Amino acid sequence: MENIIIIGTGCAGFTAGIYTARANLNPLILEGKQPGGQLTTTSEVENFPGFPEGVDGFSLMDQLRRQAIKFGARVENAFIDRVDFSGETKLLFSGDKKIEAKAVIIATGAAPRLLGIPGEQEMYGGKGVTTCATCDGAFYRDMDVVVIGGGDSACEEALFLTRFCKKVTLVHRRDELRASRIMAERTIAHEKIELLWDSGVEEVLPDEDGKARAIKVRNLKTNEESEISCKGVFIAIGHVPNTSPFQGVLELDENGYLIPRGKSMVKTDLDGVYVAGDCADHVYRQAITAAGMGCQAAIEAERWLAEG
Repeated sequence: MENIIIIGTGCAGFTAGIYTARANLNPLILEGKQPGGQLTTTSEVENFPGFPEGVDGFSLMDQLRRQAIKFGARVENAFIDRVDFSGETKLLFSGDKKIEAKAVIIATGAAPRLLGIPGEQEMYGGKGVTTCATCDGAFYRDMDVVVIGGGDSACEEALFLTRFCKKVTLVHRRDELRASRIMAERTIAHEKIELLWDSGVEEVLPDEDGKARAIKVRNLKTNEESEISCKGVFIAIGHVPNTSPFQGVLELDENGYLIPRGKSMVKTDLDGVYVAGDCADHVYRQAITAAGMGCQAAIEAERWLAEG
């Protein structure tokens, strides 16, 4: 039986691995379908402390991985499809394989909800299509960009981008924003933001270097098509937390996010089960906050195991 299993190899998972390994808990870290998490698709990270010149997302995750292994963490590839936490021993299943643990840290992350249109995947991550203004907004200084969405997240992204960008076009499928009243009012009133109502994005169009140059939009009422020139396309239609194996086992909110408990906000409603990162955080969704939660979850798990 394992002392502790960490599910996920993003910033939260590897940070938890570093802390539990240094505590001589010999953690087993399980990586799923996207080893390294969302950061591995980011070409450059400028806002992670300790890298004044920025760092490639893949390189950052590789360094975290090597640091965890250096202290004794083990990394195995296994996609957990179901769990049984009903007994004192925590059971995790990857197909026909069963793994037992005394404690578990869930750091499975979340995946951005994408549009599924031509050009989106081809230009995602460093070529103009992104899902995080906080992460990538500064790369589009004095450029024209578009934000796709109509909720609070889209408005927050658009307002944040006005700090850097020359113009922000917010594209929404309806004729009014779904965002809270105060966010909608701020967005509509901002001089740098132009709103394009009743419009769906049909395609992201590349330039000769394969980077975004424009989007093709269609008016959903008239079917008229047009192009909007832009260097950056920020998709803000929500995230999907990777929490399906825990449905019916742990408490989830209405959007599928795990609900953290306690002062540290990393405990669940079951003893010995902890959460960290984007699978439980739908507010900040940053690499550094995920790492912080990984640290907290590791310390809480270590203390709980020591008490047992």
